[in-house]
Amino acid sequence: MIGKAIKVLHVVGSIDPAKGGISEGIRNLTAYIYDFGFHCEVICIDDPNADFLTIEHVPVHAVGPSKGPWQYSPGLKKWLFANLQRFDVVIINGLWIHACYLTWRLLKKKKKNGGSNSVDRPKLFVMPHGMLDPYFQRASNRKIKAIRNWLYFHLFEKKMLNNADGVFFTSESERVLANRTFRAYSPRKEVNIGYGIFSPPAFNGAMTAAFYEACPEVVDREYLIFLGRINSKKGVDMLVQSYLTIAGKWPLNGAQLPLLVIAGPGLETEFGKHMLTLAKSKPELSNLIVFPGMLSGDAKWGAFYNCSAFILPSHQENFGIAVAEAMACGKPVLVSDQVNIMNEIKENAAGLIAPDTVEGTTRMIEQWLSMPAQQQIAVGKNAELVFAKHFDIKLSASRFIEAISH
Repeated sequence: MIGKAIKVLHVVGSIDPAKGGISEGIRNLTAYIYDFGFHCEVICIDDPNADFLTIEHVPVHAVGPSKGPWQYSPGLKKWLFANLQRFDVVIINGLWIHACYLTWRLLKKKKKNGGSNSVDRPKLFVMPHGMLDPYFQRASNRKIKAIRNWLYFHLFEKKMLNNADGVFFTSESERVLANRTFRAYSPRKEVNIGYGIFSPPAFNGAMTAAFYEACPEVVDREYLIFLGRINSKKGVDMLVQSYLTIAGKWPLNGAQLPLLVIAGPGLETEFGKHMLTLAKSKPELSNLIVFPGMLSGDAKWGAFYNCSAFILPSHQENFGIAVAEAMACGKPVLVSDQVNIMNEIKENAAGLIAPDTVEGTTRMIEQWLSMPAQQQIAVGKNAELVFAKHFDIKLSASRFIEAISH
């Protein structure tokens, strides 16, 4: 522990685990640095009655629910105005929402009133979490949103990013890509702090039992697993199409085709419903793809520990917490070349890399299924070493502490 507690405020749209890795990243980081004398709090735009607001040692202030795509919350300004001065450091997580703009505006006003050396002005850092990736401006299904973001960037986000004390990234690839999206982007300081997770709990039989209860179809079966939000950015449609193609020409050397487990939130969306329909488009193959919904706790770890490999053919992934979790469990990872930690995976033979296309995904799965068992085991061992070397929480937390302390 250090003498005086450093007070850190995380500003974020939502702390809901079902909405992706930002929530998990905040939970991991705040839990780890607590023992190093940091007092962290979170302000989010979630409904205060939500059941996911608890973070150990971390007060969570929910001032939602929000309104509209800008996620406007009437109570946010009042809370920030009354509390910002309590903190030494403010971290804005994400972009494009009212909470980000309002936090920056209030801090800017405080600086103007108190002078550039005002002691009560917290340091401000922005962590885009992949939201500056060129993908979001170029994807064919985001033309309207791309125009909106371009306008919003030049009106507001440019000033916030370029005048913050620093911009934090979860990988070096994310940092490089961020510089290719908007010409006017010119921050004072960029830091690749990385991202990390805690080592998973040791495997035990309760994990298997919990997973089998959530997904009974896989009992005594080999399977590949996708674990994440079920949406188009993650390439789930390509994954289903690829697996149906492979299944249509199986068996390979007389072996039984592993099941494909697609686990995560989003089945109730239009895209999720389409995936369920697509998976059943060939009735004779429909039992090969299983959708157990979102997994957590023992069921999630049971899914990781019992799979033969993890797969993520994403079109854009600034980090991929589930990728790190799979490697931490000693599992090979099959990912697209748009996953920003693919270099660490490729350089250390911790999995397979392919283009984010149906053809690329199909070849990658076929390559994995054709690999000798001993080689698959070796790749899994490499994956565990990559996690320890690059993605353990203590590494990114140390870089975070150093960055906000100077």
